[in-house]
Amino acid sequence: MEAAAGKLAAGSGGGGKAAGGEYWSEALKSFLDHIPVSSVPGALQPSASPAVEVKLEGSVRDAIDAMYRSNAAGAVIVDDVRSSFGKFVDRDIGVIELSSLLLWALEELGKVDSNDDSSDFLSTLKQQPQIADTKIAWLAKLFLWEPFFPVRSSDTLFHAMLLFSKHHRLNVVPVVESMNSSVIGFVTQSAVMELLLQSSGLEWLNKIADKQLSEFRFTNARKPVSLYSDQTLADALHILSNEKMGIVVIDRKTSCLIGSVECNDPYLLLDDSSLFKNRKTTTLEQFVKLKNKSDNGTAKNSFASACECQNILALRRTGAGHPGTGLPVTNSKSDTLKQAMEKLAASSTSCSFIVDDQGHVEGVVTSRDIISVFSPPCMDSRIDGGTFFTGALEQAGCHVHNGQMIQK
Repeated sequence: MEAAAGKLAAGSGGGGKAAGGEYWSEALKSFLDHIPVSSVPGALQPSASPAVEVKLEGSVRDAIDAMYRSNAAGAVIVDDVRSSFGKFVDRDIGVIELSSLLLWALEELGKVDSNDDSSDFLSTLKQQPQIADTKIAWLAKLFLWEPFFPVRSSDTLFHAMLLFSKHHRLNVVPVVESMNSSVIGFVTQSAVMELLLQSSGLEWLNKIADKQLSEFRFTNARKPVSLYSDQTLADALHILSNEKMGIVVIDRKTSCLIGSVECNDPYLLLDDSSLFKNRKTTTLEQFVKLKNKSDNGTAKNSFASACECQNILALRRTGAGHPGTGLPVTNSKSDTLKQAMEKLAASSTSCSFIVDDQGHVEGVVTSRDIISVFSPPCMDSRIDGGTFFTGALEQAGCHVHNGQMIQK
């Protein structure tokens, strides 16, 4: 990063500042384009197989069981390639999250007359082979796979941030070998934010990060889905199956925030069989209290902080380095973008709820929102990412027009 800053400083002297905002956009682009992906925390894993692998023809139940037993929030989908080309044929072809599988299975179980009052989740799933034996390959039709836009270790942070900012479903960017698509590590949104925070003090970053949240469009663009504390956990899980953002839990009398249900919370139904059995009667107030208690001393996040490179896709994290409060992260509109980044990085969560002085929720800021702010295409729509990003989009049947990603 020091080398990137030095190169930028050497090349930005003279009359480069005449264009004002365009100068800062180009300065930031130049800086990010000098930071290799290999320097991102967790991008290169020490083990040959950095993640749980699930087979393309494997079943939903086996995939859930493998990820849960391995404390993994996500897994790499591998194809059993039989070819004379050997390792030069793509083997790793996708990524899938445990939460996506759990929420899909819960929705399917709700459609059948299953007697789940006396069984845990996996046992109940086994009783419904038409759900449990569904192949991972078939789930691609339902868009349950996470987008697989890999980068190579020689690519730059600029490439990874382009991918995050341009695709709203992309939660993790796989890092692959130069000769094939075998995954050797991951770039997470949390890791990108940590790297940006390490750049604090650089003028072209502070010019953005020191602005108040109220100055950014995303603070007024949308509000998170909210449910009352006396509604049930089953209600929240149903909404989560369609939403990819945390649900706000508010008190019915005061309309104040008391907690949240996050996209990665469904794994708690595997931890606690009674929670699964009673999900249709457990209120969200009860669930929030239970989650706060279980989070005491443990912080969890699908694709969480990159500090523990041994398990970058850990489902749950323990230890002094990851204190858990169990409470949702909040900011006020008067806070700076940097303050929101610091809170998100410290909590290893993906969203912060914007609240007023009375505790009423006014909006939400996500890690993707912040990354998009620092991604040059959002400041200058003429930048489309170059040949790397263009090639990745073409493979997915998309292209960029006027700063927007369009599916053909």
